[in-house]
Amino acid sequence: MMTAAKTIAARALFVCAAGLFVHISALAAIPVQHWTQPGGAQVYLIESPAIAMVDVQIDFDAGSRRDPPEQAGLASMTAELLEKGVRASTAEPALDENALGEAWADLGAQFGAGATSDRMSFSLRSLTDPALLDKAVALAAREMAEPAYPDAVWQRERQRLQAALKESYTRPGSVIGRAYAQAVYGTHPYGYEMTEATLGRINVQDMQAAHAAGVHACRARISMVGAVSRAQADAMATRLLSRLPQTPCASLPPLPSVPEVEPLAQAQEKLIPFDAAQAHVLIGQPGFRRADPDYFPLIVGNYILGGGGFVSRLTAEVREKRGLTYGISSSFSPGLHAGSFSVGLQTRPDQTAQAVQIARQVVKDFVAVGPTEAELKAAKDNLIGGFALRIDSNGKLLGNLAGIAWNKLPLDYLDTWTQQVEKVTTADIKAAFERKLQPDKMVTVILGAAK
Repeated sequence: MMTAAKTIAARALFVCAAGLFVHISALAAIPVQHWTQPGGAQVYLIESPAIAMVDVQIDFDAGSRRDPPEQAGLASMTAELLEKGVRASTAEPALDENALGEAWADLGAQFGAGATSDRMSFSLRSLTDPALLDKAVALAAREMAEPAYPDAVWQRERQRLQAALKESYTRPGSVIGRAYAQAVYGTHPYGYEMTEATLGRINVQDMQAAHAAGVHACRARISMVGAVSRAQADAMATRLLSRLPQTPCASLPPLPSVPEVEPLAQAQEKLIPFDAAQAHVLIGQPGFRRADPDYFPLIVGNYILGGGGFVSRLTAEVREKRGLTYGISSSFSPGLHAGSFSVGLQTRPDQTAQAVQIARQVVKDFVAVGPTEAELKAAKDNLIGGFALRIDSNGKLLGNLAGIAWNKLPLDYLDTWTQQVEKVTTADIKAAFERKLQPDKMVTVILGAAK
């Protein structure tokens, strides 16, 4: 017979499977609440009472940009292995990975950890029923602060990951992606490559040290979306951080500075022999930081250049007019540092030179001349018309809220997003692209085609 908690948990799994949708059309605004806890943690909240659930993301400045180059992958492994068990405490027994998984299943809740280039993140999703939420918050706090880092599990996971890396060397997308990152970022941590060798230099003591150095309560940025009030959210944040070191940030040594991405000094072309039916091409350079004031002109402009699918210039010139590819696109990937601007395409090996030449020329012309008024209107109509799809679930709202928290964006960022897009002009786009892109100094990586 099911316990009351498991009955509620079963309902939670049904709700998760059904999706967590918010009624955006009924919202005149998306009020973001923000406050700083006495210990220094930053909390951001969007109250969404339609469904009795809450989603939480907790971010720390402990991403892969802080990896030692000889141990590339340390942040990712620190986060991944954190989910493989918790150590015993004076009042609670240890939980191995199986027991931990069963504990979360019993609660009908979800917890995860991961690392990107900039941050280490922890996520929690739970029903707000007190019978489940209190237990889910307590278990999340324990897992986040007291990971076991079992050596036997790491030996197994390292072998699995090293085997996966070997397999990735047979996939053209993985091979060109690594070569491109190194060419664009050089010695900057954004270009570090996790390899079998760097994994071999990581042990559980390194993970414990990385966790201890990067995960402090006072440095947390906590984002919450769900059916909780400010008082409830504040209490949850306190409990989630309660097992972490509580040293005030002023007493901690400052985090080491990370240099900015160096601009490219000259054009570079790298050819990678590879037995593939299609040639793979990446063209680009360092782009811009997420905090850059040119953000909106750049994203609107990129929609016109290559981010808008079949209505973009790159698609029109390279695919529609000349039939050189099935698909081509451009994108920016801004972060705390200048993420890359990239143009990507695949083509027949014998058409590679022409496709690359046309793609480069389209980018060069766009930087020099900018978009037309007709292109700008079409881009605005699409971006503004599709804005609701960016925030139509609690999960999407949480992603946007965490972006506001991490990048220190205005609290009315979501409320003013469409207005920011609407006020972009063709002159704004031309000026922003001229400031950010240097078409004559871009990297071109070609895999699978003769020169």
